[in-house]
Amino acid sequence: MAEDDPERRRPTVPVAPFQHLPTGARVFLILSIALLPLALIALFATLQTTRTVDVETRARLRVAGVEASRALANELVGDMTALRVAHRAIAEDQHDAPSCARVQGIFAQQSAAGIRFQVADAAGHVLCGAELPVPLPALDDPDKVTITLLPGEGLLVHLPDAPNGTRADAFFPTEVLADVARPSGFVPPYAAELTRPDETPLELQSLPRYGPLDRRETLVVPLGLDDLSFSMSVRSAPITSPVLVAMLLPLLMWAAAAGIGWFVVDRLLIRPLRRLRTSVAAYQPGEVIDHVNFGAARAQEIAELGETFEAITRTVQEHEANLAEGLVRQTKLTREVHHRVKNNLQVIASLINFHARSAASDEASEAYASIQRRVDALAVVHRHHFAELEENRGLELRAVIGELASNIRATAPEHAARLGITIDVEPLLVSQDVAVAVSFLLTELVELAMMVNPGTQVRISAKRTGENDQAVLRVSSPALVESPELSELVASRYGRVMLGLSRQLRAPLHHDPLVGAYEIGINARSAR
Repeated sequence: MAEDDPERRRPTVPVAPFQHLPTGARVFLILSIALLPLALIALFATLQTTRTVDVETRARLRVAGVEASRALANELVGDMTALRVAHRAIAEDQHDAPSCARVQGIFAQQSAAGIRFQVADAAGHVLCGAELPVPLPALDDPDKVTITLLPGEGLLVHLPDAPNGTRADAFFPTEVLADVARPSGFVPPYAAELTRPDETPLELQSLPRYGPLDRRETLVVPLGLDDLSFSMSVRSAPITSPVLVAMLLPLLMWAAAAGIGWFVVDRLLIRPLRRLRTSVAAYQPGEVIDHVNFGAARAQEIAELGETFEAITRTVQEHEANLAEGLVRQTKLTREVHHRVKNNLQVIASLINFHARSAASDEASEAYASIQRRVDALAVVHRHHFAELEENRGLELRAVIGELASNIRATAPEHAARLGITIDVEPLLVSQDVAVAVSFLLTELVELAMMVNPGTQVRISAKRTGENDQAVLRVSSPALVESPELSELVASRYGRVMLGLSRQLRAPLHHDPLVGAYEIGINARSAR
């Protein structure tokens, strides 16, 4: 029967709203629904405020701006017209005193305020008026009316030049222009300036800002003179109740959003993430992060993230065990290779020594000794390199060069028994590649000096330079001074080898023939 259906007896589990959505979408929908009434109220209040508060301000600004721009244009046009008439008359007759007197009479009232004009000939001599208090700028086209804005000083007007080169200019200070452009009966503070596209405006009246909430209305009126415009700005009406409500509503919305957002995000994300962070912070390499209890109210993504961390740490534990085992095997293999290489070098040195004793001539013995010195150089570097493997700091250059010098003196022929080697090397660390190249290069240079003069004295030094990880290796000896014998040995035997070693060190090998020294830069760092 229908009453015995097990499906109908199964309890129904309530499903929370938006449970099937991701956490981010759930938070967004909750905040949107909660803040929708506040957003509508703020929108309505802002619209009403914009309509009622700014209408009167714009109307008053329009009347005052048109009046000020008209007065300013009339003043400039009237003065320019009077100056143009006088300019034409004086250009035809430079001694026309009546025309000059008329224009001076017109400018007489403004001269006390600082307005100046001048009519000058092509050579710059003033024919009428007085020299202007500002320098005349270079003009692209002197045959047209040009108005130049001088920020902080005033306005400079230039009339078209006459055919004989006579020019007329007038200067209007900022104070005069500001007084002319002051509208009658306009009580509120205002800002006024003369502007032209792509130029610094000329400020006539300033209006300090009260802060980021300072609202202004601006009116721009073209004057019809050389693309010149008059700009006037006033503050918007005082903050009224609608404006205050419009300003406070966003704060209330922010507070509501912060409270709701914190409650939702804290329960779904923050608390589970804190627990997960605690478990991750306590994690030590080689361990496995235990299952984290995120609580009942948690985001599914956070739970999956915890499971992912647990799986990753388990994989890392397995890999670290494999790496540790592989490192032990690699260390044993490295030690075995080192011992084999060391034994092989010893065998080679013994064979060379054995054949040197049974050599038929002194030349053959010296050849065997030369070969043995190079094998010893390689063995020295290899021995020191293996000794530094545990610390991995690099090879001690002073120890390598000291042992190398001892081997060279030990394998020197009998006629070179008085060979002396002095070492002055700072505590420096170098890589194996640098040490090998330096050892071979020093062997070649010392042997070269010994071939020139068997009893010579050789000085080997290595000093740090001012640059980071850079040092200068220097080998000096009287036998290395320029001589025919030295040049022949370098050209026939040693030069090509030393050139190849300098390329391996990636630096040029310099020879000072007067002092008898070879220098080369190497990569090295301080061992201190």
